[in-house]
Amino acid sequence: MSKILDGRVAIVTGAGRGIGRAHALELARQGAKVVVNDFGVSNNGEKEDSPAHQVVAEIEALGGVAVVNGADVADFAQAEAMVQQAIDTFGGLDILVNNAGFVRDRMLVNATEDEWDAVIRVHMKGHFAPLRHAAAYWRAESKAGRPRVGRVINTTSGAGLQGSIGQVAYSAAKGGIASMTLVAAAELGRVGVTVNAIAPVAKTRMTEGAFDTSAMALPEDNSPIVAWLASEAAGHVTGRIFEIDGGLLTLESGYLHAASRDAGRRWEAAELGEVVDALIAEAPKPDPVYGA
Repeated sequence: MSKILDGRVAIVTGAGRGIGRAHALELARQGAKVVVNDFGVSNNGEKEDSPAHQVVAEIEALGGVAVVNGADVADFAQAEAMVQQAIDTFGGLDILVNNAGFVRDRMLVNATEDEWDAVIRVHMKGHFAPLRHAAAYWRAESKAGRPRVGRVINTTSGAGLQGSIGQVAYSAAKGGIASMTLVAAAELGRVGVTVNAIAPVAKTRMTEGAFDTSAMALPEDNSPIVAWLASEAAGHVTGRIFEIDGGLLTLESGYLHAASRDAGRRWEAAELGEVVDALIAEAPKPDPVYGA
């Protein structure tokens, strides 16, 4: 079977464990050269040794090519250096898989400012900073007459799309990533770059302990869609979000204009109750919040 990513260069953030590790291995199996990024933090964001070297060794054992990167992806300068490492080491960059993150679950009334800041930083800025520098590289290459077939795969979550009780910061961050995906897809299409996102479902250290994970998919079950979205064949797909749960692949619809009423004038506050009730009755019901 042919390898769909032969000759392509990829960065995978948070690739030392779990879903990120599985992505890095799958991209390498499909022929990509991989920058394996992992800052080395625990599930709640505490610093610890990074297993990125082990993932690189696994890739090399498969006959692939990979290098370690230890950047904090939410640090703007370190994210820039990570992108430059891919360019300097492998001659360019074609694929960015934003995956890094951790959780600090807390009910809203118990959440602290530090916990909020940490989760928003690693997920939202940790997506923005690598994407910003990769986008600048791809735009410069396009202007120089050397366009690359760029692919970005972000990582959102059902928590960001439907909400999740006890995960106010995580849900907010993942919802922001979904919106970031839409904007980046619209802006980068002109230079040949697609931007999509996945909402993975898998048994990982982030999900274990939060609820029963015995029947959940494995991390590697999420990676085939990432590899395909990273391929040149996926050029017609951008600005889309896919939930992947084992063998179940679902295209998410996101926010859509549903029911509407036009008064043809400024609304009076007192009349809006009846109008809002009619709109809610007419529109599709949203999926329930996780844990509700």
